[in-house]
Amino acid sequence: MPLEATMMIIDNSEYMRNGDYQPSRFDAQSDAVNTVFQTKIDANPENTVGIMTMAGKGPEVLVTHSKDLGQILQALHTTKSKIGGQIDIPTAIAIAQLALKHRENKNLRQRIIVFVASPLEGQAADEKAMIKLAKKLKKNNVAVDVVCYGDGIEEAVGEEKGVLRAFVESASSGDNSHIISVPPGTRLLSDAIISSPILSDDRSASIPAEFGGTGGDGAAASGSGGANQFEFGVDPSLDPELAMALQMSMQEAQAREAAEAAASAPAQTSTPAAPPSTTTAPADPTDDEEERLLQQALAMSQGQDGDVDMEEDDGIDEDEEDEDEEAAIARAIEMSMRPQEEQKDKK
Repeated sequence: MPLEATMMIIDNSEYMRNGDYQPSRFDAQSDAVNTVFQTKIDANPENTVGIMTMAGKGPEVLVTHSKDLGQILQALHTTKSKIGGQIDIPTAIAIAQLALKHRENKNLRQRIIVFVASPLEGQAADEKAMIKLAKKLKKNNVAVDVVCYGDGIEEAVGEEKGVLRAFVESASSGDNSHIISVPPGTRLLSDAIISSPILSDDRSASIPAEFGGTGGDGAAASGSGGANQFEFGVDPSLDPELAMALQMSMQEAQAREAAEAAASAPAQTSTPAAPPSTTTAPADPTDDEEERLLQQALAMSQGQDGDVDMEEDDGIDEDEEDEDEEAAIARAIEMSMRPQEEQKDKK
């Protein structure tokens, strides 16, 4: 998670009155400053942000090492009534470095973000002087980001990189400094900055993991700088409620589609096709199978014994019935012969 003290240097020269960036260059810059402040503070509550101007009567520090957005907005409101003069980039960067040097928390890394919308003049146009300043910043571990728009966009001629690009490359240590150019168009200046490498570490740290962020590990996204890296085209760090609503809507749609697919699937009433026969040798029965077969054999043998007993009982009953009939016949014969014997005796 980035832990930084940032000083923003804004352009308040006469060129800021132009309306090629809606609604004006200064208002577009104010919106970008607000976005940078929110992203830095959301990335780490210990971060601090300051703001200063570099035109008018001279560079002036407005807010140093603040966590209060109200102070930043008040400084922008005050500066809007003081637009004029020409920019002095080298002097403003030197003052910003001095302000960062006196930060309260020495564990905070130092970073300067410069907004340039005016053509380079004076020492700012001297490439050797700017490279010398960049080496001084690099020696003091100060990272520098430059946002060029409007008249601040340099046109490369041949192999020349431009003064500001050479300045940033000389100040960069471990790819910690960046420069972006935002031409006029429908794209907002703040959108271009938040999707650039300038805020990639802070933005990734402030986005929860379920929304595609690192959840606190900004280094994983340090090389990202695409125009639109968010799942729904909405930055969760700026509008978490909208991002969560879109996420829930997508989950509900997926659940509904799954239910419809399950309902529309035809019921499988037909018997499954018999698998092809295979000529595999039967496996040897296990102990459980042998026991089960033995129990079945015992049950069958007991059933046969019961049938034999029943047959034997039936035979015994038939013999008894025959004997009873013979006895009854013998008794009847005997009774019939008794009267004849009695008559013989009387004679």
